[in-house]
Order: sequence, then structure tokens, then C-alpha cells
Amino acid sequence: MHPILSDRRRFLVYLIAWMMTGVLIARLLVAADLTNWSFALLFSLPLALFGSFLTSSAYFVCRSLPFNRRSFSLAALVFASAALISGLSWLGLCYGWNRVLVLASDDVEVLHLSSHLLVLFFITGFAVYLLALLAFDVYIAFDNIREAERREAASRLLARDAELQVLRSQIDPHFLFNSLNSISALTAIDANAARTMTIALADFFRQTLAIAEKEKISLKDELRLCENFLAVEKIRFGKKLDTEFEVTEEAESALIPPMILQPLLENAIKHGIRNLPKGGLIRVTIFQREGWLHIAVENPVSADPGNSTGNGLGLVNLRQRFFALYGEQARVSWQRGDEKFTLEMALPFEPNNQTQ
Repeated sequence: MHPILSDRRRFLVYLIAWMMTGVLIARLLVAADLTNWSFALLFSLPLALFGSFLTSSAYFVCRSLPFNRRSFSLAALVFASAALISGLSWLGLCYGWNRVLVLASDDVEVLHLSSHLLVLFFITGFAVYLLALLAFDVYIAFDNIREAERREAASRLLARDAELQVLRSQIDPHFLFNSLNSISALTAIDANAARTMTIALADFFRQTLAIAEKEKISLKDELRLCENFLAVEKIRFGKKLDTEFEVTEEAESALIPPMILQPLLENAIKHGIRNLPKGGLIRVTIFQREGWLHIAVENPVSADPGNSTGNGLGLVNLRQRFFALYGEQARVSWQRGDEKFTLEMALPFEPNNQTQ
């Protein structure tokens, strides 16, 4: 799309500039004592209008020579040829329009086009068109750079969304398979508990489907999801599994990516509580401080690292997911002690304004 002709404001400014150029040409003709003001304006203003449209065509000449397909010699040849045609067109119009005005005018002070003046008109037409070619070429170069930047930004966004989908697909099956294993184990031990657990699991997945398509949910919704998950797991582990949540009221309104806390509880049970004969306590602490949402999960682990089957893939996925969403702004770290595993996260605090 032509950058001048397609924009009404630019086109108006462009025409005004050319009309002022026409007045300047008339002023030069009068100053050179070649004609009077009225004839000079009749001569120069229509020529300026023609020149504006002729020069605007330089944009299409530049567009016909993409940067990645041109050579310097080809570009020089095309530009010189186009400028030559423009100079000859300008010269022919000056001569023809002047003849029309001379024949139609009774004024004795008509413009006499000498050979020197005709050469000057040709050079002017040639030079102005060549300058227009160079100006449009620079404009197209910058426009290509801006378009490349826009495409790169769009590609990064698509890649980020694709990465999020992949990471989510890697996280979700872990819980499903572990839950089904739990139900399978319970059916042989306690059929009623298995039925209750199946219903609780259905409730959990119903809630999961409701938030799966959302990029951010409130921490309160995530905690509700965790409650449903723990309801399932407590049926399986009984008194071995104990939990403690310490969440400030302000933190509950924070927006977070969905399903970042539930997989941590699942890992705490799978790699910690499950391997301990007496089980243990999972402690979750969440609070907001100085624009950051801090989340910490602690759980006991076996003193023997060989009892743990985790390879850290889930935590690496979580870190990559945060990086895709927050860049360098989010932090995830974890540490395994002799008998305790601690995971800490810090995210930019985003209040959910819909709850206010």
C-alpha cells in the first residue's frame, strides 16, 4: 500500500508541499525576469500537481525491486532509466503546457523557453525523481525492518503458547495416572473408599477442565483445586498425609498460572510422604511482599535418597513454564536436606481486580 496515497493526511501534506514548490518555481521565474506573476503561477502550479503524481510513482518502482533480489548494477540501471523517463516527461509537459498557455494568452509577457531553461527543467525532473526513488527505497528498507520485528515478536508469542501447551500436556498426565493407580489400589482394599475417591476425582477433573483454557486464575481457585486433589489423596494415605496451609488474605486474590501448586503437592506425596512409614506434614506458605508473591512448599523426605524416584523433570518443566510466562522475573528454586525438601517460588504479584 502506497505510504502517501493511502493516507489522507499524508496526501494532503504532500500536495501542499508540491503547491508550495510550484509557487517557488513561479517566484524564480519572476525573479529571473522571464515572465510576470500571473503567467508564472498558471505555468508552475499545474506542473507541480503533475509532478506530485509523477514522483509518487517512484514508490512502485522501488517495490518492483525487492532488496533480496536486486544487484547494485540492476538497481542503478532501473533507477537511472526511471529518472530519465521522468525528466523527459517533465520536460515535455513543461514545453507543451507553455505552448498551450502562450496560444491561449494575450499577455505579451509570456514565458520564452530557451534551450538553457529546457535543460534546467529536464535536470530538475531527473534529479527530483531520483531523490524520490532514494527516499522511497529508504522508507521501504525501514518498513521491512519493522515488519520483520513484528513477525519475530509474533513468532515468539506463538512459540511461547506452544511451549505452554506442551508443558501442560506433560504435567497433566502425571496426576491422572497416579490417581488411577490410587483408585486401583483402593478397589482391593476398601470399595467404598474407592467409590468416594472416584467421585472426588471426578470433581477435581471437572474443576480442572474449567480452568485449563485460562492463562491465569486466582490463587483462591488454585487452592480449591488443591483441596479436591488432597481429598482424593487423603483417602488413599489416611493419617499418613497431613497438610497445613498458611495463606494471607491478600495473597488469595493474586493471579497465577493454573495448576502450579497441585503438581507440587503431588510430588511431595509421591517422592516424600509415600516413602515414609509414618508419613508426614506438607506445609504450604503463601504471602505477598513488595510486589512479589512468595510460595513455599515443604515436605519431609526419606533420609535415604535412593527411596526417591523423582528425576526433577516436573520442577524443570515448572521453571520453563514460568520463564515462558514471566521471563527473568519469576524464580523457582528447591533444596533437598537430609529429611526435608523445600521448594520456593517468587512471582510478580498480579491482583485479581475482578474480586475487588
